[in-house]
Order: sequence, then C-alpha cells, then structure tokens
Amino acid sequence: MTLTADRGYFAFGEDHERRRPAREPRRSWASTEPFERRRTRFNAQEASRVDAWRIVRRRYALTAATLDAMCAALVTYVVSLPSVDGLVGPAIALGASIGFVVLVAVCGGYRPTELGDGPGEFQSIARAVGLAVVTAMAYAFLTGAALPRAGVLVGAPALVASAGALRYAQRRRLHASRRDGEAMRGTLVVGDPVSVARVITDLSGEPHHGYRIDGVCLQTLDGREAVEGAPVLGGLADVVQVVADHAAEVVIVTGSCLGGEALRRLSWALGRAGADLVVAPDLLEVTAPRLSVRPTAGLSLLEVEVDAPRRRLVAKSVLDVTVATLAGLVLLPLVLGLAAAVRLTSRGPAFYRQTRVGIDGRTFTIWKLRSMFIDADQRLAALAARNQGSGVLFKMRDDPRVTPIGRVLRKYSLDELPQLWNVVRGDMSLVGPRPPLVSEVAEYEDEVHRRLRVKPGLTGLWQVSGRSDLDWDAAVRLDLRYVDNWSVAMDVMILWKTFRAVATASGAY
Repeated sequence: MTLTADRGYFAFGEDHERRRPAREPRRSWASTEPFERRRTRFNAQEASRVDAWRIVRRRYALTAATLDAMCAALVTYVVSLPSVDGLVGPAIALGASIGFVVLVAVCGGYRPTELGDGPGEFQSIARAVGLAVVTAMAYAFLTGAALPRAGVLVGAPALVASAGALRYAQRRRLHASRRDGEAMRGTLVVGDPVSVARVITDLSGEPHHGYRIDGVCLQTLDGREAVEGAPVLGGLADVVQVVADHAAEVVIVTGSCLGGEALRRLSWALGRAGADLVVAPDLLEVTAPRLSVRPTAGLSLLEVEVDAPRRRLVAKSVLDVTVATLAGLVLLPLVLGLAAAVRLTSRGPAFYRQTRVGIDGRTFTIWKLRSMFIDADQRLAALAARNQGSGVLFKMRDDPRVTPIGRVLRKYSLDELPQLWNVVRGDMSLVGPRPPLVSEVAEYEDEVHRRLRVKPGLTGLWQVSGRSDLDWDAAVRLDLRYVDNWSVAMDVMILWKTFRAVATASGAY
C-alpha cells in the first residue's frame, strides 16, 4: 500500500519526522507491506553474506559448546579420579560435560547476541560453574553423599579458567576474521550527518564488533553522496525499503532524528524486513554499567548512574590491595635486581620520586625505577622543540635523556613496578587514568579535570590501546571513557590486556 505525500501526512500522525524529502514512495511502517519486495543487484549479493554469517554464528556456538563439554569432562575426570574406580570416572565426566553445557545455555552462553562480543560469554561460564557448585552442594546435603573438596576448591576455578581461556582463543580467531572483512553484519546507520559520522568512525575503527557499514539514511537529503565513506541511500522514510533492497541485518538509529512513536513503528516494519533495530542515544561515552531501564507508567525510563555505588568502590579497593600486595611480594626480587642494575650502570639513585596529582586534585609522591639520567629535568627545556607529543604531553621516540637500561625498562614497563607500593598505600589504583604532573593539570581544559574523579592507575585504557603511540586527545578520550564507565569487570579485563601489551612492547618508547 503506497501512500502519497498527502495521505502520508495524516497516516503517520506523530511520525512527523518522516515528512522530510524521500527517494522512494512513502509506505506506512505500521502496514502489512512496509516495503516493496523487489530483486536488486545488492540484495542478491547481500543475501549470501547473511547466510554466511548465520553459518559462522551456528558454527561458533557449536564449537563453544564442544569446548565447554571437553573442559567439563576433563576437569571432572581429573578431580574425581582418585576417589572412583573402573568406568565410574568416565561416566561422571560425561554427565558433567552434558550438565555443564546445559547450564551455560541456561545462562545465555550460546545466545547469538552474546557470541563474539562483550563480557556475556565469560560471565555465563562463571555463572554456570557457580550453579553447578550450588547444585552439587545441595545434592550432597539432601542425600548425604560425599562431595570431594577438590571438586569445589580446585575443580571449579580450573573449569572457569580453562573454559574461559578456550572461549577467549575462539573469540580472538573470530575477531581476526572480522578484521579481514569476514563474518560481518550488514549495517545501515540512520540520523543526522554529525551523529552518523560519529557512529561510522567508531564502528569502522573497531571492526571486531562485527558491524559492516553498508550505507546511511539521513534526516535531511541535502545532496551529499556519502558520509565518512558510506553512501547515502535515502532519507528517513526510505529506511525500511533500503533495508529490503540491501538485505541489511542491523539498523542503527543515532541522534534524535526519530521520536518514540516513530521508533516504535520502525521496529514493527523492521520485524517484517528481518533486521535488528539498535538505538545509539546522544549519551556520549556512557556504557552498560551506568545504564538501566526502568518501566514506569507505561514508559521505558533510561536511568543513568551518576556516581559509582559504594559496594563497587569497596570491591575495587579490595582488588587493588590484594593484587598489589601479592604482586609486590612476588616481584620484589626482580625490582631489587633491576634497582641494582640501574644503580650500577649510571650515576644517581636507583629510584625516582616525583609529585603527581591524584584523586580530586590531591598530590602524592610516585615511585619509579629511574630510567633517565639524573639531569633529565634540567635538559627538558632544551628538547622542547623536538617534542613529538601533543597537548600537555612531552614525548620523544629517541629521547637522549633515557639511559640504555632505561630503554629496556620503559619498553616492558618495568620502571612502573615500584608503583605497586603506591597502590598498596591508596595513592593509586591498579587501573585508572595516567597520573598527571602538577604542570599538566595546570593546563587542563575544563572537561579534562574529570580525569581526577578517580584514582590514577598503574595501567589503564591508554595502556592497552596504544601506550605512547596515542596522541593527547585520544588519551583524554580513553581516560574519560574509563572514569565514566569503570567497573571491576572492566578492571580485570584491562589487567589481562595489559600483560599482552607489555609482553609485545606495543607502543612503548
């Protein structure tokens, strides 16, 4: 049922956003035929890509379930081996593997929306192991059966670690294929040019999320042919027809181009077209930990957390002190050995102290292994013209003030190890923004002061996203993203990625 422009005006009611210029005849998104089914050279090709992604998704889920079953069987067999005889052990292992896969499925570990992206996969494994332990303990309590302590104290952590590691390796393989342009979902971005450009830039820069931008539909057709390299395929009223013609799998609506009633109707039409609807609100750099939906009076209210709850702050402090203390004790011989090497290879003390700015502007003394000659601060002014950094940061790839052993220390971030003491003292956190100098804070623009809302970190998003290769603007953006969205789970993820970045010496100089 094709509507003329006049009939469309009345039919859309509150859908006034769609009365802007369009390239296709207007159709009601609430009708049984919100688009014309027609064969195009685009959707014939895209349909095969859609089928390919579905095959990859099913294969990913099947492989994940197989790996989970293998881990559960092996861990259960090894843990129960000392206490069983004959074929009982293999039988128990088989039952455990089936039960574990069922529990992971119940926890959403094979759900298409969780596969290959986000923390959901790993959280489902941890929840499934927790349920398995609770179920086993309840069974032992009710029946009086003996529950091997090794099954809880050793088996549960081993199962989480092994299943998580294999899932991580599987995900890395998927991400590698996505960087090569495979296993991607065709995506249409809808909105005003500025918001659309932001979404395209962010998604194109991180292809491992699996969104391939095939085109855009703009709020206003002003004659432009492309936005950030993505072709303009139509206006707001053309969205559903463009989805059908190009076999798009995802529609991302950004900005405020469509109101609530229009979005509701669009979801109806996209359901018939077989595409998913994703809304990217104008809340910049605000992610899941701070967002919650509250159904109230027939409305879906999006609540934004304005400050971290106390329980999360306590959990972060416990993680900081525990890990920093254990790591400090284990690494103390290494630190002492490196300190001796610094002291013997260049004149001056082994450790370097400097005043830095911490949470809410409070200053503290930071400790590092000395990686520069003792007159480095006096030589800084003479090197100002050779600064390769941006903003308030001074960077030189071949800084003549760095000692030979200091280059090794910096390459692998070994000079930062004494800051574990700062973490134990409470001046710093394991994860957080880079601790700035007093002179740097004096040059901060207004919004950059937000970096001081949390404790500075031994590592952070800047460490796992390029280290010294980052310019000032990128470093600030990453720090603000962390300050606004940090969680204990994010801290653990950053710590894991830090080991990889340090081991490969990525972006260090």
